[in-house]
Amino acid sequence: MSKIIDRISALPAEALFFSLEFFPPKTSAGFDNLLPRLHRLRALQPLFICVTFSAGGSTASRSLELADVCQNQLNLTTCLHLTCTNMKAGAVDEVLKSCKKLNVRNILALRGDEPRESEYALDDAPDEVQHGENRRFAHAVDLIRYIREQHGDYFCIGAAAYPEGHPTPSPAHPGGFFQDPQHDLPHLVEKVKAGADFLLTQLFYDVNKYLAFERLLRSQDDGLFEKIPIIPGLMPAQGWQSFSRTIKLARVTIPTDFQKKFQSLKGDDEGVKDAGVAVVTDIVNTIKQNRPKRRFAQGFHFYTLNLEKAVAQILEGTELLPAPSLEDEYVKSSGEAVGNTFTINIQPPPEDVSSNNQTSTASRRRRSSTKNRVIASGSIPQDQKTDDYVFEEEAGKPRTEADEDPLAIAEGEGSLGRAATWDDYPNGRWGDARSPAYNSANNYALHPNLSPSLALSLWSTPTTHSDITSIFRRYLQGTLSANPWSEDAPSPETEIIKSQLMSLNDKGWWTMASQPAVNGVSSGHPVFGWGPKRGGFVYQKPFVELFLPASDWNTLREKLEKRGNEFTYFAGNAAGEFQASDEESLNPVTWGAFKGKEIITPTIIEAVSFREWQEEAFVIWREWGSVFAKGSESAKLLDDLRGDLWLVNVIGHDFVDGEGLWQVLLEG
Repeated sequence: MSKIIDRISALPAEALFFSLEFFPPKTSAGFDNLLPRLHRLRALQPLFICVTFSAGGSTASRSLELADVCQNQLNLTTCLHLTCTNMKAGAVDEVLKSCKKLNVRNILALRGDEPRESEYALDDAPDEVQHGENRRFAHAVDLIRYIREQHGDYFCIGAAAYPEGHPTPSPAHPGGFFQDPQHDLPHLVEKVKAGADFLLTQLFYDVNKYLAFERLLRSQDDGLFEKIPIIPGLMPAQGWQSFSRTIKLARVTIPTDFQKKFQSLKGDDEGVKDAGVAVVTDIVNTIKQNRPKRRFAQGFHFYTLNLEKAVAQILEGTELLPAPSLEDEYVKSSGEAVGNTFTINIQPPPEDVSSNNQTSTASRRRRSSTKNRVIASGSIPQDQKTDDYVFEEEAGKPRTEADEDPLAIAEGEGSLGRAATWDDYPNGRWGDARSPAYNSANNYALHPNLSPSLALSLWSTPTTHSDITSIFRRYLQGTLSANPWSEDAPSPETEIIKSQLMSLNDKGWWTMASQPAVNGVSSGHPVFGWGPKRGGFVYQKPFVELFLPASDWNTLREKLEKRGNEFTYFAGNAAGEFQASDEESLNPVTWGAFKGKEIITPTIIEAVSFREWQEEAFVIWREWGSVFAKGSESAKLLDDLRGDLWLVNVIGHDFVDGEGLWQVLLEG
């Protein structure tokens, strides 16, 4: 069965299942390193896998490539996200056509970014914009209807639901957003009636709000929501910074006790991870305990951020791992398995549990790794799970550490476990580009929540260079909550170099990412600390990233070249030109030494990561310009700047003193 709704419907109503979500890694190395991670997690038997999708360019092709790997190489039932606004029907058709070729029969239909008004007014649009391949979509329900019109029941369609209400831009409400699940209800009804087969929720941390939301849906008089599965979406905290940003962007509530716990662990990323596992484990167990009788099995969807350790720990702690098959598999003369279906976890647990209803760690792990398998003489049947088969040439061979205990490896145990979790610390834009999780905590994007209306309220209508300088200055001063490249306030360490950054902005060199030099302070330091809070020391090289005019960059580059090995730079523009003092260099700018651990380098600046960001950074200039009417002063200014500016990252290698970087940038 390759449709999610069919797989869920085949489960007993008392069963439990889980699903996992991945995004296409930003780099080729990250993609390659995701594959063994997927193999390990496949052994835990998720019911399905979700792959995120962004319209256009290389990201869309990477999404389809990852969906192909999951569906056809790993034989995992795969669901592709599909956002529809600012996409023409012709582009949607191409994606759906590709899905059919790949046998991906599940689509999560999402709206995506708020439509850009200057490009998207449908009311008075000509007929060819509203129909045919130029037709565009305003809401997810439009996409659901379109898929059903064009493809009937071929695809299983999922839709998004928001336990705390969809964040709708509204300057009149606190925080600039209006949220109310009751207000969303008619839209959810519309999506289900249009053809949605299941609902997948936004992440949440207040389990009581989720339970109230599900009761709201299930209590509707027409019983509409009794007929489809509702799957809660869960994201364990992977680090303080990424967690803080996630709750801000998702506009979700943190219960007071959880909030106090996380706040007390600020700067202790290992402690935040442990607390994140505990919080989500508690949420899962609470939902299990409060589930009423219903038509469908209970599922849980995990947003993995392409990391495995935290999710594996939650699956083990909540007993969501499938139970072993109760019957041996038999082989017909044709070689096909008889009665071979995916295994499930039934509540209550089987009789082999201990008196306190807790299975042992070893027992739970055996469930994920020990089972009878069918010997396959040729290819594995497409509708069967690869983990149920072994090829003839592999039969009888000793199983590897990964085969024996994929759960233990995913949790970081043993030599293979250390290799599996090497990138388990926060992995933002300047993390290791070889990591599958690289850029998962990206703080530098014009996020969908920053809608055109909110962008106008924040940054008004700039018409001069001075207006742009004012935006960057006010952001540094803390009087502006965001700039187009970051929804987060400047980090506390920015205060250390604030005067230097303000001086650079006064020159018209607009600064973004930056950090001061740090030489061996405690990992528990309130400003610079990260990782395990005790017994560690952290270090930083100073660096700064900025936009500056092409003429200024030529002058600065000559200065940097004369200083030889003191500095490393990477630079690029919107046209794709790229320059570097050493294109092959890997530059750890943050690293830590911790008791009993290898040196950890969570922040690395290199050509691969810089060029990935270079493209995205200039797209944001274009997106910002699209907020304004074509031909307006603001649109023209932003377009001109995009064409002239260079994005430059300069690293100073003196982490003991660190002042040399700022001196060379500010002199003259």
